[in-house]
Amino acid sequence: MDSLKNRNFLTFKDFSEEELTYLLDLAAKFKDMKKKGIRHDHQLSGKNIALIFEKTSTRTRCSFEVAAHDLGMHTTYLDPSGSQIGKKESIEDTASVLGRMFDGIEYRGYGQELVEQLAKYAGVPVWNGLTNEYHPTQVMADMMTMIEQFGDLKGRKIVYMGDARYNMGNSLMLGCAKMGIDFTAGAPKQYFPAKEIVDLSMSFAKKSGSTILLETDPVKAVQGADVVYTDVWVSMGEPDSIWEERIRDLTPYKVTMDLMKKAKPTAVFMHCLPAFHDLKTKIGAQMGKKFNIKDMEVTDEVFNAYRTVLFDEAENRMHTIKAIMAATLGYED
Repeated sequence: MDSLKNRNFLTFKDFSEEELTYLLDLAAKFKDMKKKGIRHDHQLSGKNIALIFEKTSTRTRCSFEVAAHDLGMHTTYLDPSGSQIGKKESIEDTASVLGRMFDGIEYRGYGQELVEQLAKYAGVPVWNGLTNEYHPTQVMADMMTMIEQFGDLKGRKIVYMGDARYNMGNSLMLGCAKMGIDFTAGAPKQYFPAKEIVDLSMSFAKKSGSTILLETDPVKAVQGADVVYTDVWVSMGEPDSIWEERIRDLTPYKVTMDLMKKAKPTAVFMHCLPAFHDLKTKIGAQMGKKFNIKDMEVTDEVFNAYRTVLFDEAENRMHTIKAIMAATLGYED
């Protein structure tokens, strides 16, 4: 699709339903080719991309690296200690340097203004791997997984349970509004998304025919849901001191099997991972002991009941990221 060539992928605000549908179709094509062992590296072979990670990640890094290699591209990984970005060199100057060396740049870090600045000065496509405000590549994988589960997106309902103020709540709401998916945030009022994001999403939803709702009652929120979605209650970079507050406020919105039974019989559970569904992680064990809990945003029972969907969703990060990189770098479908 010519309209995607040389574009940045920073937030759903900038893309049409037609463009997002094209990317999802391309991701499905790439997934099928990979499963069949069909190479698809002929068009982008030899290109180079930079991966800037101010916040570390398993899925995002692996998705970008494997997707890039499948497309014949080379990657350079810059972790928090691997560059001078924002420390000894401004974002503007860093972008100007990297844009002369690389064909595309991925950024995963903190404020959205940082990736916006990078895109402004780089002169090559910049892809948002996660900021505090948005996580669009994750939501592309979520929508691909929904298509695999249900066959379509229009008229489906996603309910996001928990803290809906940050990247996952914002991006799911905007993505649903663009694609005609009904979205409900199930959360205490103080955890609702910002008004300006809600208003913008409602304007997109009006065009696509979907609805945007904010609901404080968790049972009411999940009624009629095709997807019940949640994320960790404490985001990367937030201080440990807020754990007690989040556990107190958000425990009523934990996804349990009883809550799943209030959704549609065909509903699935989704999570962007990693999830605190047991005490097998270092942080999980620490918080479990400190607060006398055995899970947080989702129970182990629910997590394991929908395990196949969750890891399909994780795998689809790679396929949708591949489609985004390919389309913005000029791959001809």
